[in-house]
Amino acid sequence: MQFLQEKVKLIKKEEPVMAKKNPEDIPVCWFENSDSVSHRFHFEPDGHLSMKVVDDARPVPQKMVESFLNKFFPSGYPYSVNEGYLRYTQFRALQHLSSAALSVLSTQSLLFAAGLRPTPAQATVVRWILKDGMQHVGKLICSNLGARMDSEPKRWRVLADVLYDIGTGLELVSPLCPHLFLEMAGLGNFAKGMATVAARATRLPIYSSFAKEGNLSDIFAKGEAISTLFNVAGIGIGIQLSSTICSSMEGKLVVGSILSVVHVYSVVEQMRGVPINTLNPQRTALIVANFLKTGKVPSPADLRFQENLLFPERPIQEAGNVKVGRALHKAVKPSEVQKLKEVFVEEKFLLSHGKSCTDMVLEHDATGEDALRGWLVAAYAKSMKNMYNDPDDMILQDAYDRMNDVFSPFLSQVQAKGWYTDRFLDGTGTRFAR
Repeated sequence: MQFLQEKVKLIKKEEPVMAKKNPEDIPVCWFENSDSVSHRFHFEPDGHLSMKVVDDARPVPQKMVESFLNKFFPSGYPYSVNEGYLRYTQFRALQHLSSAALSVLSTQSLLFAAGLRPTPAQATVVRWILKDGMQHVGKLICSNLGARMDSEPKRWRVLADVLYDIGTGLELVSPLCPHLFLEMAGLGNFAKGMATVAARATRLPIYSSFAKEGNLSDIFAKGEAISTLFNVAGIGIGIQLSSTICSSMEGKLVVGSILSVVHVYSVVEQMRGVPINTLNPQRTALIVANFLKTGKVPSPADLRFQENLLFPERPIQEAGNVKVGRALHKAVKPSEVQKLKEVFVEEKFLLSHGKSCTDMVLEHDATGEDALRGWLVAAYAKSMKNMYNDPDDMILQDAYDRMNDVFSPFLSQVQAKGWYTDRFLDGTGTRFAR
């Protein structure tokens, strides 16, 4: 018995002792379930987070749709973007599809017009005039209009595609007059050069209008991915069309015209879906007009369909028929300057009533708030002038007092709706200094 007890003790002493694990060395893992998909997450020993799909009960069509959304839409869509992004993306895809198909047809026409086997000297001249010459001239000219593009990015985005279609159209019809090949192709690339600068310059403010959670880079990347995808598809369609329906000149003219209409229509509908929240003359006038009519300030998403994309400079009667951008010496008579400064002592704007409109001249450091104040005064003065026969000085003073009474709650509404009031983008650069 004593022998057995000693042997048991000996075996216990020989048993290996299990080392205690550090809690930090134990892998941490957990499961997450969402939308019929189960994921297993765990941290690797080196600290990296690893994820594995454990169970996926989604139907195949749903998997394909969600995979497409993950690759071509910003993370967290639709909650990570502002209203209108889907409409913008749909028409952007159609725009690039038609544009790419149209470019294939125009390139084919250029080759026919130039001859399929040009000499090296001809090729050098053509390359210089088409690419390195006229296109760069167009880019340089359009680059001087950057301030106007900041003020009206939607309008310039539409104009960019109209210019692109004009350039493509000139290339498309070049086989009809081969003796003018260099002139037509050069003008076509001149228009395309201007279109390129306008399209690139307006891309950032348009993408910025959708960035809801500081995710501008993600929106930009996914937007370019959509463009690339449908450009490739459009090139495929263009190649197919060029070898079938568009093998003749008549077919090119008919199909090219249809594609051009679809292209411009698509970009117009894109811009109608963009909720830009910066203040420019048109948006400021629309905000004031809506406020005076309903007592409420519209949000950028509400206002986007009211904007005039082609003629944004047209005065809005309900907002006082205000025009911004004329030089002080042209907008205000020298004899009236001092009188107006006495009325608007602490303001950064001056108003001058004309027969058909009211000129507003801003001080060099005026902000969106200053523009809103001036617009309200002009709108109230216009309304009072239609109702009373008082002198202009008295009407202007009464309108100014009325503006001061309502401006604080009005500004609160404007900022609560998401409008950016720290700057006013008039696009002209014509302001005055006291």
